[in-house]
Amino acid sequence: MNLLLIGSGGREHALAWKLSQSTQVERIFVAAGNGGTATTPKCENVAIGDGDLAGLLAFAQQQSIDLTVVGPEVPLVAGIVDLFQAAGLRIFGPVQAAAQLEGSKAFSKAFMQRHTIPTGWARVFSDFEEAADFAWGLDDLPVLKANGLAAGKGVVLPESRDEAVAVLRQMLVERSFGAASATVLVEERLRGAEVSVLAFSDGKNIAVMPPAQDHKRLLTGDRGPNTGGMGAFAPSPLATPNFLAEVERTVLRPAIDGMAAEGAPYVGVLYAGLMLTAKGLRVLEFNCRFGDPETQVVLPLLESDLVDLMLACIDGRLGETPPVWRKGVAATVVMASGGYPGHYAKGKEIHGIPGAEAAGCTVFHAGTALADGRLLTSGGRVLAVTGVGDSLLAAAERAYTGLADIHFDGAVWRTDIARPN
Repeated sequence: MNLLLIGSGGREHALAWKLSQSTQVERIFVAAGNGGTATTPKCENVAIGDGDLAGLLAFAQQQSIDLTVVGPEVPLVAGIVDLFQAAGLRIFGPVQAAAQLEGSKAFSKAFMQRHTIPTGWARVFSDFEEAADFAWGLDDLPVLKANGLAAGKGVVLPESRDEAVAVLRQMLVERSFGAASATVLVEERLRGAEVSVLAFSDGKNIAVMPPAQDHKRLLTGDRGPNTGGMGAFAPSPLATPNFLAEVERTVLRPAIDGMAAEGAPYVGVLYAGLMLTAKGLRVLEFNCRFGDPETQVVLPLLESDLVDLMLACIDGRLGETPPVWRKGVAATVVMASGGYPGHYAKGKEIHGIPGAEAAGCTVFHAGTALADGRLLTSGGRVLAVTGVGDSLLAAAERAYTGLADIHFDGAVWRTDIARPN
């Protein structure tokens, strides 16, 4: 089989790494890929951006691609699955109508309310004055969310009413996130531990993956600004069998059934970001694809052929092809560029990855590029160093042992991923 994998981050390198292990796969074209996918067995980077839907379709047709796998949310929300299906091509991911669960937070919130999925309250605004008056009158500080896709940066937790009003002005008046913040949600601020539960779906059947916990804050001790994720581990000890049964019954099953009832059967990976509050579990968000960096700890635990699972989802056979997971725990630590999530320099040479791999780690590339035989930084999150062990602490220690071998100028990372300070 010839595959096309769309995306260029750490999630996509993890997908390429796992897909390349399938005996069914001969070649994987990665659009546009990174320094890691460029050197993964069977993989070849191609210079097509994930927003160039016409270019991706033309390439898939020219190369007789047997299966396309979509990593990031942008092409899914833009309707790439609909486009490929109309051309008779097999593609893994939800159609545009189903991808609204991530593409529009207002749609997602209304969908959850229609299908009695537990979530916090929210009000939707497009007028700044109305939003500011509402936020100012609340007893508790809210969460402010840009309605559209904002590269993981559209959620703000203000620390005062003045800051809330200032952020609303930036979003609704100054359009700090462009069209994504033309509409804003003022939402209940929930408190508790967060767990990410991902599941494969063929539109009817679901298969839950090992639940993960992500560390969003930049600095050790959950300090500093929110990021796209500075590390993760799976499975989460918070996700007991009873908890997972509740998630499937009250969140995943109603979401899949609800999409089918609304005429958009959900095929692909559904990601539920959950919070365990004092009043019970609540859905913070849905994503319409694999998470990042959750993928870097979930896929190392998967024993099944990922191609088989994806084809089973596309063909409606997931109930006959349940995934098999290995015992153990995986932990990943993200190495980021200095200055991330704000301004950061690029082009720093990376050294020491072979030493980390010799220590038993798998190093997934995110913001890297090859230039004249040198591996350089090219993004904010640069690498995700993953270790697998029999326990959470063992997995974390393996990841940190490998990380100690890797060096690039200005590198930052947290020291408390999956382990106490």
